[in-house]
Amino acid sequence: MTEKDLQYPIGKFTPQAIHTAAELLACIEQMRALPFKLAEAIQGLKDEQLDTPYRDGGWTVRQVVHHVADSHMNAYIRVKWMLTEDTPVIKAYFEKSWAETPETKLPPAVSLRLLEALHHKFTLLLERLDQEQLVKEFIHPETQKRVALHNLVAMYAWHGAHHTAHITELRNRKQW
Repeated sequence: MTEKDLQYPIGKFTPQAIHTAAELLACIEQMRALPFKLAEAIQGLKDEQLDTPYRDGGWTVRQVVHHVADSHMNAYIRVKWMLTEDTPVIKAYFEKSWAETPETKLPPAVSLRLLEALHHKFTLLLERLDQEQLVKEFIHPETQKRVALHNLVAMYAWHGAHHTAHITELRNRKQW
């Protein structure tokens, strides 16, 4: 595999001008299943395996699981801002630094439980949004790009699958 394949095992995310209702429903279902797919991806791994980077210079499996929970908490908060404020400028965060805070050394089950509860509430919210809400946007403070809520939903469905693939591809390569 090339370095790009290791970094983006399912390809890069591509935003769309609009998503159909069927596409969004599929994304929401993908998000609903994520905690269970991620748990399945790490099932049976020992600490040494959990502390293996998925690629040279990449995060460990343990860090990936904690990152997904952290990232998706931020996504949920961004959705709440979009629904309650007029085109908010979101708060960016330093993912790499977050991946090194002390709790990222804890068992991944901590973040899996959080992710399960978060995604339960998150998907219940998302499936209740109307067309007007789905086109609401936020502004990213570093890039000044506007991100529509429907693209955030698609991006986080992709994000979960992207990081799960990091783990499953590593397991395949290592024959774990």
